[in-house]
Amino acid sequence: MEPLSVAYSPCPNDTFVFHALAHGLVAGAPPVDVTFADVDVTNTAAERGEFDLVKVSYAALPWLLDKYELLPCGGALGRGCGPLLLVNDDRADLAGATVAVPGDRTTAYLLFRLWAGDRQPANVEVVPFHEIMPGVAAGRWDAGLVIHEARFTYQNHGLRSLVDLGEWWESDTGLPIPLGAILARRGKVDPAAATAWIQESVRAAWADPAASREYVMTHAQEMDPAVQEQHIALYVNEFTAELGDEGYEAVNALLGRAAKAGFTPAVPPLRR
Repeated sequence: MEPLSVAYSPCPNDTFVFHALAHGLVAGAPPVDVTFADVDVTNTAAERGEFDLVKVSYAALPWLLDKYELLPCGGALGRGCGPLLLVNDDRADLAGATVAVPGDRTTAYLLFRLWAGDRQPANVEVVPFHEIMPGVAAGRWDAGLVIHEARFTYQNHGLRSLVDLGEWWESDTGLPIPLGAILARRGKVDPAAATAWIQESVRAAWADPAASREYVMTHAQEMDPAVQEQHIALYVNEFTAELGDEGYEAVNALLGRAAKAGFTPAVPPLRR
């Protein structure tokens, strides 16, 4: 079979989920050529239709659904796993602040904009994710928006959380937080087949966690194995295997609020 081009992040949850598929361990699945990239990069690449299967931000979907179809598995959606807004001082708000964010179409930034409302900061800079915490600690930016393993390591940089945007979202909506989605390119990938491959890869990862350990460690930015395990336990959950009704409700709530606020184009309700 012709190889599929696949792109996801080097974060432990993605390498854990896709280990079996990437290594030819899913029966009936085609070979894949994997590209590792931060989500801000994949959001932009997907807009150009560069990959057959790609991990993107849910916030980017309104610009991508003409070329891609949302798959009901493989992504990142859950509770207690939202982005954090970090500072290195005792400020109580963002008046006059410059905030570093990991991408202008990331779910983290969309949640931040929805939370801030009419209290948007003076300046926002898009910077590579790995630069945010050191930069805030050094005073380069007044605040930084972080995701993933930063939940477990930001104290090491002398930073504190001004707001947990996941907690805000959950308390405001009662729904889990939709962070990252897996998309299949229309006309190139059968979405039902791709769903089956990814779900089998997830099941294989859960059945034998040790099998993916070296793959996860090779690509992780945070090298502490305990942090990697925390990361996987938090971000790989029942919604990874199947979005389900609650998962789709969360995605539709996010995109509906974003469109109402004028932050994204409107899209029809997503469903299977």
